[in-house]
Amino acid sequence: MKDYTTMPQETHRLELTGRERLTVSGVEDVERFDETGIIMSTSAGTLVITGEDLHIGKLSLDGGELHVDGRIDSVSYEDGGGSRGGLLSRLFG
Repeated sequence: MKDYTTMPQETHRLELTGRERLTVSGVEDVERFDETGIIMSTSAGTLVITGEDLHIGKLSLDGGELHVDGRIDSVSYEDGGGSRGGLLSRLFG
């Protein structure tokens, strides 16, 4: 169990403008990226974004912020418990 009293937690926020622009804060690492999907680790868990013509416009891991442009079809969180199957294997398998 993590001790949150001694470890500051990054603020995690999503801001979706239409279906064309997404800003994510609390990003810790980008695990995988191509024009149809992005998988990233955030302070709230693994975040999966799918769409078409996706581009990372700005990435600042120091500030924990990421900007995504393109047609965004879905934004979802993966459970951290099991193996990486399901959606992730369909996207990048």
